[in-house]
Amino acid sequence: MTGREGGKKKPLKAPKKDSKELDDDDMAFKQKQKEQQKLLEAAKQNAAKKGPLVGGGIKKSGKK
Repeated sequence: MTGREGGKKKPLKAPKKDSKELDDDDMAFKQKQKEQQKLLEAAKQNAAKKGPLVGGGIKKSGKK
């Protein structure tokens, strides 16, 4: 047995994809996604500043 026969075979390389031309609709969609991502990040920052939304869960009355 030679060293090249055993083990996992390397997969063939896939051909590179051609970069497709982006039209105005694609550009607008990507811009909209970027803006939504920025808004989401801003909302995460604001949420991190505040405390938890729920207070204490189940409250006990103190009676036995």
